[in-house]
Amino acid sequence: MSAPRVTNGATPVLGHGVDRLDGPLKVSGRAPYAPETPVSNACYAVIVGSTVTVGRVAGIDAGAARRAPGVWLVLTHENAPRLQGRERASGERVLQLLQDDRVVYNDQPVAVVVADTLERAQHAARLIEVKYEGGSAPNVDIAVERSPAYAPEKTPRGPADWHKGDVEAALSGAAVRVDQTYSTPTENHNPMEPHGTVVVWRGDDHLTVYDSTQGVFNVRRRLASLFGLRPANVRVISLFIGGGFGCKGTPWSHVALAAMAARAAGRPVRLSLTRHQMFSLVGHRPVTRQRVALGADRHGRLLAMRHDVTSATSRFDEFVEPAAGQTRMLYACPNIATSHRLVRLDIPTPTFTRAPGEAPGSFALESAMDELAVALEIDPLELRLRNHAETDPESGRPFASKSLRACYRLGAARFGWERRSARPRSMRDGRELIGWGMATATYPANQGAASALVRVNADGTAVVETGSQDIGTGTYTILAQIAADELGLPIDRVHVQLGDTDLPEAPMSAGSRTAASVGPAVKGAAAAARAKLIALAVADKASPLHGLPEKDAAVAGGRVIARDQPARGETFAALLGRAGQPEIAGLYHSEEKPERKSFAHHSFGAQFAEVRVDEDLGEVRVARLVGAFAGGKILNAKTARNQLMGGMVWGIGMALLEETRRDHRSGRVVTRDLADYHVPVNRDVPAIDVITVEEEDPHVNDVGAKGLGEIGNTGIAAAIANAVYQATGTRVRDLPITLDKLL
Repeated sequence: MSAPRVTNGATPVLGHGVDRLDGPLKVSGRAPYAPETPVSNACYAVIVGSTVTVGRVAGIDAGAARRAPGVWLVLTHENAPRLQGRERASGERVLQLLQDDRVVYNDQPVAVVVADTLERAQHAARLIEVKYEGGSAPNVDIAVERSPAYAPEKTPRGPADWHKGDVEAALSGAAVRVDQTYSTPTENHNPMEPHGTVVVWRGDDHLTVYDSTQGVFNVRRRLASLFGLRPANVRVISLFIGGGFGCKGTPWSHVALAAMAARAAGRPVRLSLTRHQMFSLVGHRPVTRQRVALGADRHGRLLAMRHDVTSATSRFDEFVEPAAGQTRMLYACPNIATSHRLVRLDIPTPTFTRAPGEAPGSFALESAMDELAVALEIDPLELRLRNHAETDPESGRPFASKSLRACYRLGAARFGWERRSARPRSMRDGRELIGWGMATATYPANQGAASALVRVNADGTAVVETGSQDIGTGTYTILAQIAADELGLPIDRVHVQLGDTDLPEAPMSAGSRTAASVGPAVKGAAAAARAKLIALAVADKASPLHGLPEKDAAVAGGRVIARDQPARGETFAALLGRAGQPEIAGLYHSEEKPERKSFAHHSFGAQFAEVRVDEDLGEVRVARLVGAFAGGKILNAKTARNQLMGGMVWGIGMALLEETRRDHRSGRVVTRDLADYHVPVNRDVPAIDVITVEEEDPHVNDVGAKGLGEIGNTGIAAAIANAVYQATGTRVRDLPITLDKLL
């Protein structure tokens, strides 16, 4: 593995804007998504949801449904198989699997109908009559104090509470203070592809599941536990995912219900959620209330920061939105205190949503920083520069790399920030008020353990195998780039296989960790295969490289060559053919580098926004966005830009449009389709200028990448909100910014 490669004049593909290898499959409609998997003799399952929010099922009349044409079975809590495993598992969501008569949220599964066609299953589902009893009036509003807030034991970003210094004393002594409360609403993921599952049993102890999931091994572990199976007897396949954003990170109730129905029916079962069910069965970003207090001296140096977060969770489970996480590490400040509190509501359990914690948390913190800049009469960018943290305030460790100053500089220059007028309502174009705002972006640079196998075949091609997933981010392509460069092969000679628990284990595709986790595993496996090729060549008496020291050999152009004499060598195909070997394989397992523990690891960026506000109507349009981001080594310039731009578009939705509303009387979501739950469409999205800042980080992982899937969604809502203030003079602290809040 020690012998490095040379390119022999060929340009390495890593870092370049390579087209997605899966692009032709997707645009031609040939990409195999899990719910569409062709399975012979399959039935269709439909979930029947509760029409009450709190109570018990007093009785179910499913007779008409069972007698309906094509119906194979109807499962309810009265006849559903008893599961061997637990509905609650460590680190997983509590599931609702027809094991009792309790109803804990609206649209909870109370029955599953299985029929020979989807239309017949839907018809039969409408014939089921359910009677409910008991239960109090639901509470779905975090502002209604029927449930006291409590402190969780921890958050996904560490302890629930954290502090250093004496915040209260520093705040009281500060020359300038800001103390405000900001709120973000419930938001739903709404990927283009709803959740869907196809289940096939072989006997009672072998299970194959085709699932739209961000973590095939998570699904395998959960189903094995619930059904008392050996994990090796559960195979989960997810070749392509039409977006996930966090809601497909852990298996939800419908996956186990599909498996239960398939076993009971004795036939394969196909179950897809409706768009309406996406608002109740697979999590959401919880509502938050965030109080931020900042204190500074007259020169704009931060003396104290306090960030107290209250978010909602369900009554039967717990999820913490870690919205104060970035406040602990983003700015240099001697006194910092953060807290997280939860309020239990009669709602489904929230879950991770793109940039969990940092997206809503950065809205509050970066809005407060803008308010502090106004109070100090300091340019908002200058305020952030004066409080730039050279080391991590939370851990005290140096950053492994931090190019935030470059992000500020390059983003501001591209945006033209120096021309900004400081006075609100001073920039206009006819009836339109113009505002410019900015904010800092950040997200942790995560990494997990991963394994990969790389095989070099006798025909000179290579195959990469790892049980990761491509959730639309371009994982197939970047892994092919890594392997191609390590093996000295053209990228079209490298094939990548993902999304299958029969492949070497890799982590869930979430937390912007896939490239940083699976990339080093593929790099190591390809290097191991390369080393075997070189060893085979120099030991083969018939090879032109026989007797050459391994350190003097390399690979380029599909050949093993002498480093100082590139013409001396032979193709992989010739070498393997003569040896009678169909392939040479390298297996590698990557872990976090031990040196990571000595540093803090984060990606950083700067967001700049221009808005135009109709002075009479209060309508807000985003006119321009510029984002500059430093995320370590860019593995693919094209897919990196795609991810960052997508995150910025999410920020438009978060700032101006997205809000899930529930009827306070019934607890039912009333914005449960894309007609009522608004997301940005083409006309809402302006010209977006994405800058990727060159950054070398030798400590973060063996490919130097930090991950870019979520940082584009941080800071952008605050930048837009700050621009709205600069345009109108009205500070909106409650998202989304709708025209009624400006009139």
